[in-house]
Amino acid sequence: MAGMPKSKNIVAHPVDALLCEELLQGLCAENKNINPKFFYNERGSELFEQIMSLQEYYPTRTELSLLQRYSAEIAVIIGEGHVLLEPGAGNCAKVRTLLPFIKPSCYMPIDISGEFLFACAKELQQAYPQVDVHPVAGDMSAEFVIPAAYQHMRKTVFYPGSTISNYTPDAALKFLRHIASQLDKDGGLLIGVDLQKDVNVLHRAYNDVKGVTALFNLNILNHCNQLLGSDFDVSLFEHIAFYNEQECRIEMHLESQVDQQLNVAGENITFSAGERIHTEYSYKYTLESFAAMAKEAGLKAQKQWVDDDSWFSLQYFTVA
Repeated sequence: MAGMPKSKNIVAHPVDALLCEELLQGLCAENKNINPKFFYNERGSELFEQIMSLQEYYPTRTELSLLQRYSAEIAVIIGEGHVLLEPGAGNCAKVRTLLPFIKPSCYMPIDISGEFLFACAKELQQAYPQVDVHPVAGDMSAEFVIPAAYQHMRKTVFYPGSTISNYTPDAALKFLRHIASQLDKDGGLLIGVDLQKDVNVLHRAYNDVKGVTALFNLNILNHCNQLLGSDFDVSLFEHIAFYNEQECRIEMHLESQVDQQLNVAGENITFSAGERIHTEYSYKYTLESFAAMAKEAGLKAQKQWVDDDSWFSLQYFTVA
């Protein structure tokens, strides 16, 4: 409620040891990889904000245009007086378009970059005093723990940005099943989903001329250094991004420019020149293919909103 003390609403969790173990296992794997959730330390979050304003990066402005155009219609479908959860909330920018329309009683942004999240949530709380803002620093795949005062309320999950595209299809299906399991029978999921389009548009979006996406990709190694005490030299790696037409996905990698050996949490990890660390997939869907996957996860498609170029979609699901 608006009259409740806001200073008690910030929930912080220490970095989970399991997350560090996951990070180390990926770096020690035969095909080295880092989960894209590790992009988002404080610097990574700042760089992604810059990416979202780039001319080449269409997803953010296209999704925002859809939210601005259809927020009133979305509000009619979702209704008022519920708990709104946003896994991977980042700077909480997109939810600002929705809040005046859908009017949740409680908003819970969840993000791994805790310090950045708390600062954004504090600002959001001041802008929307009628909504209880409860930021939670944690992994987006964790169980949603609702404050006691709101546990009886209907839950709506807002998952913008086509973050679901970062998952392999099997992992995306698992995550959607997780969402479905956390929602009551009258809950819903509003999700942004990037669509298949001209390859040149995709290439420019992930290889911007200013090199901000390259800095963002490389910064994941700095985050490794912070979490694991490793000694990655970012200058010895190069950003690689391309569209894999067969798999319908953008792939991002970091390529070692030299033969090198690194100490990562006590493990000696070797790189050959040209060897890559996979950092991100970004799958591109059709409306039909995504709806089919959501149906398999136990979610029923209710409404889809698409921009005039058919580049991006907002989709609303309820529990089947």
